[in-house]
Amino acid sequence: MSIGHILKAKREELGLTQDQLADLTGISKPYLSAIETGRAVNPPSESKLGRLESALKFAPGQLLRLARLERTPTAVREEMERLRAENRKFRSMLEGGDLDELYRSGKLAELAGVTRRPGRTDAADAVDSGIWVPVINRVSAGYPAWHGDLDYPPGVADDYVRCPDLHDSQAFAARVAGDSMAPKYNEGDIVIFSPAARVSDGDDCFVRRADNQETNFKRIFTESDGSIRLQPRNEQYAPQVLAREQVSGIYKAVFRVERVG
Repeated sequence: MSIGHILKAKREELGLTQDQLADLTGISKPYLSAIETGRAVNPPSESKLGRLESALKFAPGQLLRLARLERTPTAVREEMERLRAENRKFRSMLEGGDLDELYRSGKLAELAGVTRRPGRTDAADAVDSGIWVPVINRVSAGYPAWHGDLDYPPGVADDYVRCPDLHDSQAFAARVAGDSMAPKYNEGDIVIFSPAARVSDGDDCFVRRADNQETNFKRIFTESDGSIRLQPRNEQYAPQVLAREQVSGIYKAVFRVERVG
């Protein structure tokens, strides 16, 4: 519904004529008519909107927000509506659901709307927009700390990040805690990990330990005896060496989301 239709409906609800509204606001009747019928090229100025809000008993700033939305290009508004629809879809599916099972089964990727081109089934040919990736925990980049991989924080919108060009349905993200991977990664950065990505020596990886579910974010190297060396990027920290059986998962970092400024 346009701002003109909203103004007209509110005016009629209050039993005001256009002449009366013109007297209350100091806005000419012809211009009010042009707004209500959609003939005005642009939404009213902020000062006129403030007078209309007061006269028609709108909440302060309500008409200004609507006017800004009308000034937004159609393509941007459509994208906003698409994202709102995706958010509603997430909420409806997650409310009362088993989050662990949704993640393990790949349902999160389905919720994110990952699609493939007709006739193709390989993940590499998924759409370029990528997927929504769950931010599932904080990963220690300074010292071991226990974190449950599937212990999602409450709320949906704040716990997912859109990642273009990523098509691994099991991908997950974590916020960096600590400074052992500085200067490449800093406290608060979001790092996205892909279980489908091939891991090589020297890769930055999310490492999950089998003994007590500790997680670390380090560069990994395989020693000659098969043990795994966790190497910090920050030279102030010493490396750790774990026997292979002490490690239950190694997942390669593929993207980083960092704060600017």
